[in-house]
Amino acid sequence: MTEPLRIPRATYRLQFNHLFTFRDALKIVPYLDDLGISDVYASPFLKAGPDSLHGYDVSDHSEINPAIGTPEQFAALAAALRERGMSQVLDVVPNHMGVGSNLNSWWNDVLENGPISTYASYFDIDWSPLQAELRNKVLLPILGDQYGRVLENGELRLAFRDGAFFVEYYEHILPVAPTSYAMILTSPCERLGRVRSIDDESLVELQSILTAISYLPSHHDPTPDQVSEHNREKDVVKRRLNALALADREVQDEIELEIGRLNGRVGDSRTFDLLHEILEVQAYRLAYWRVASQEINYRRFFDVNTLAALRMEQPDVFAAAHRLIFDILRQGDAHGLRIDHPDGLRDPAQYLVRLQSEYCVQRLGDGVDDAEEEALTSADRPLYVVVEKILAKNESLPADWAAHGTTGYEFMTAVGGLFVDRSNRARFDDLYSRFTGDRVRYSDLIYRSKRQIMTLSLASEINVLAWQLNRLSERERRYRDFTLFALRDALREVIACFPVYRTYITSQPISETDRAHIDVAIATAKRRNPASEPSIFEFIRGILLLEAMDPEDWPAQAEQLEFVQKVQQTTGPVTAKAVEDTSFYIYNRLASLNEVGGEPDAFGVTVPEFHHENAERLRLWPHAMLSTSTHDTKRSEDVRARISVLSELPREWGTAINRWSKLNQRHKGTADGNDAPSSNDEYLLYQIILGAWPLEGLTDDNRAAFVNRIQEYMAKATREAKVHTSWINPNEAYDEAIQRFVAAILDPKRSRRFLDDLASLARIVARSGAVNSLGQALLKLTVPGVPDTYQGNELWDFSLVDPDNRRPVDYALRKRRLGSLQRAAARAEAADASERDGEPPLRGLARRLRDHWDDGRPKLYLTWKALQLRRDLPELLAHGEYLPLRVDGPLGDHLCAFAREHDGDQIIVAVPRIVTRLLEPDDQWDGSRGHAPLTFQPGAWDDTYLLLPDAGGKQYRNLLTGERIRTRGAARASGRMAESTRSMLPIGTLLADFPVILLQRETP
Repeated sequence: MTEPLRIPRATYRLQFNHLFTFRDALKIVPYLDDLGISDVYASPFLKAGPDSLHGYDVSDHSEINPAIGTPEQFAALAAALRERGMSQVLDVVPNHMGVGSNLNSWWNDVLENGPISTYASYFDIDWSPLQAELRNKVLLPILGDQYGRVLENGELRLAFRDGAFFVEYYEHILPVAPTSYAMILTSPCERLGRVRSIDDESLVELQSILTAISYLPSHHDPTPDQVSEHNREKDVVKRRLNALALADREVQDEIELEIGRLNGRVGDSRTFDLLHEILEVQAYRLAYWRVASQEINYRRFFDVNTLAALRMEQPDVFAAAHRLIFDILRQGDAHGLRIDHPDGLRDPAQYLVRLQSEYCVQRLGDGVDDAEEEALTSADRPLYVVVEKILAKNESLPADWAAHGTTGYEFMTAVGGLFVDRSNRARFDDLYSRFTGDRVRYSDLIYRSKRQIMTLSLASEINVLAWQLNRLSERERRYRDFTLFALRDALREVIACFPVYRTYITSQPISETDRAHIDVAIATAKRRNPASEPSIFEFIRGILLLEAMDPEDWPAQAEQLEFVQKVQQTTGPVTAKAVEDTSFYIYNRLASLNEVGGEPDAFGVTVPEFHHENAERLRLWPHAMLSTSTHDTKRSEDVRARISVLSELPREWGTAINRWSKLNQRHKGTADGNDAPSSNDEYLLYQIILGAWPLEGLTDDNRAAFVNRIQEYMAKATREAKVHTSWINPNEAYDEAIQRFVAAILDPKRSRRFLDDLASLARIVARSGAVNSLGQALLKLTVPGVPDTYQGNELWDFSLVDPDNRRPVDYALRKRRLGSLQRAAARAEAADASERDGEPPLRGLARRLRDHWDDGRPKLYLTWKALQLRRDLPELLAHGEYLPLRVDGPLGDHLCAFAREHDGDQIIVAVPRIVTRLLEPDDQWDGSRGHAPLTFQPGAWDDTYLLLPDAGGKQYRNLLTGERIRTRGAARASGRMAESTRSMLPIGTLLADFPVILLQRETP
């Protein structure tokens, strides 16, 4: 019997695509098992574009992506995992589908048939938009130029095959509505009628087909019966037309002749009139891609035109989109789901309840035994589900969500902030503003960025909301004098001031949390707009709280709720685009803080704050996922760990960037009369170079690849920032200047002084960053929650934003290194104690890893050891108490420590932080001899002790060094403690051989 609820012990994220397939994953299953992983955390692998590197552009929910593998290959992977007691967590994409290729049959059917399509209600399309010319049409902003120019350049070509007509535009193949086939077939039929007898079989059949076309139901306000009839009869028309063309070559030739005539002649605009007429009656309106932000009438994933949103709240859409997923779950080939972007759904809570309920129905349908049925039906959340939800500061995951927690962005923020020296905040504020010449307030930047997004890329969504709001105002005489323009401006202000991604209102009563968020938004909008009429904001508040409309007017109440739910689906994209995809590339004070879910304005996290978050997770969401790197992170965990080191070195950092800027001034270009790069982009660039700097330095072998990676990063960063260039309006002069600048400063022939100077700081940053990386890895693997390792990050990984972080991973290298570590550890622990003179069995190995850390083996060793502990003590790590530990002594603030306890078992974890000035000086290391060891200065931790909440005399084993150490009574040892019930451990001893601490209490 398969257990109803399986909580992963530890997950490992795999990015499936044509470069990494099911067969590739099958090969590394033994490695993942040896590492200690319990579940593969699989990226979306349903059918998508063949070149998709991420899988979030699903085009068919019923098939596995053939570029990744076959159903049989997936089954082989699942079987291999099952044999080892492992499973999978699947990444599910419920909010949207990819519509940029020709693979999406649902979308193709909508384009062909419009509102009468079987799938018209599947997508969130506004069939009655503001623009009358778009009624019952979908705007398709795919053209590279104005429609008229594209048409008359002959780039739109009519084609015929398999009984159907299409419009081809480069890689796009667009269906032609069967109701418009008569516009193409009438002339061929007339020509045939002039040369064939009236009873000619082919002629009669063609005339009959034209008659059948004339009887096809119109797509204007169709009834369900008309939808069924149209769906059936249009296919009959195509089959008959295909059979006729195959049977009679002359019919085929006449159709091709007509197509040639309709496709026009370049240089003679009038010859394109008929093709234009045909295009005008289609269920789509072809348009220049730049008009999308203003007029698009289908909901998208953010502002991505090729990702169309689904109406997942409809049961038929839910069923169709999840059928294969539930088949996989029912067969036991996976035991958990990760839900992508739930904030895009109309009602995430309803979706998650439906997911859990349907899972139970599917499982019970297999004839399970009584024990499993009871377990399934009594479980609150029988299927392990985590949601990709970004929580704002002080925001909690809604308690009514039928999930086990988030994917871990909030943990990433907390653990990263732990290694930032918050005492230097003021100095960093000053040096950043001095270098860039701009003292920007982060909250003001977010506000401005939101307004920019609503004016540019999401203008259409805001215009539609404003029109709906205006219609509501007309329903009440108290509000009807608010103009459309005033309402639109006020609504923009409220959304720009929203403190969270969205609220979750579905009916009355409204939660106090949602009410508070709306009140904050309204109050802030009023404060920012003192000249505006206050009553308009009160009207919007009443609408958002479902209080403005007459409670007896049910149509008005329904329209009000519809508006609120559309607003809720809009505030999230506005915030995401303004924060992660804009402000995070502008506010560059310390780039390690600018991560998905992060709070760049919060300069670091205290140890007590970190402990509080872990305790709350254990209390509320004990099985939430813990992430430090993901496919969405802008910089890998190891890059961020390095950049955070700069927070400890404000004087050195400030001096360095001013010196470097002067050295590199000669390489700058100009764009629009200003320096390129700008000082702000230059400030970011130096952080990125330090964060991604190769451990071996720049060499002839790695230089070209490194330069290319930094250029690609800066191209994306500057365009996302939307200050000097953007994706919509690229500034080629600025873009090219950035590329030249990066190439020049990383060229030793042109910038030797800069590179030598940077290399000296890079060695310091790399070494302290390595200690930070080990610390955050150990914390992730031992605090409450389910730790996830992003592919390849068990070794050092200095990847940047996608697609850089989706490069192929060298698993052969990782297998070899893990195997050598395991063999070395086994030999050390098997050695006779007398032969070692009492030396702890793993001390020699730990020291070698500490001293020669460049190859990443310390991180791999730590990951393996901690994951083995999770395997040996699963209940302790899953359910054990979380006990923050006090550190006594002069370096108490430089250590984060806690214990986990369960049923008599106990472990202790302690990691150093803010360590740069505690490490041994590396002046004697010139780079050619590698990096200095990860060792602390002699005596650095003297008089610093870890205090334990029980009496002395307990023995612990250091799982990383093999050393056994006994606690001493705190009162007897230090004289500063009067509590005889406490004991202590000396930090200096524990950190002598390896830079982090993992202890397990031994039973007497």
